[in-house]
Formats: sequence, C-alpha cells, structure tokens
Amino acid sequence: MTDKKTPAFPIHWENHAEGMTLRDYFAAKAMQSNLTVIREFPDEHWRMGLALDAYDMADAMMKAREA
Repeated sequence: MTDKKTPAFPIHWENHAEGMTLRDYFAAKAMQSNLTVIREFPDEHWRMGLALDAYDMADAMMKAREA
C-alpha cells in the first residue's frame, strides 16, 4: 500500500528513506500538463487553484495505484 509519504526517488541510508514523495511527483506532472493548456490567467488566485487541482489529480493517481 502506498501513502502520501511514499518517496518517488528514495535515497536510503541507515534504515531511513528520504526524497520527493510520489504524491509530489505526480502533482508536479499534473501541474506541468495543466500549464501547457492555460491560455490566460483569470485572476491572482489561479496559482492556488492550479496547485490544488494538481494535488487532487495526484491523490487520484495514488488511489489508482492501489486498484
């Protein structure tokens, strides 16, 4: 089972793993794809909306991995 802290590119040492989480990696990919289709930015809050949408997509991708 994966959780929101599963590392995407883990670095292991002394029984400890650290690195970017898989959720963060998925969110970054989702955000990157959304930015390619945005033609104009409607207001000053678009960044937060884009980030929230990216993490919603990342959460869906994490859930799909468990299916």
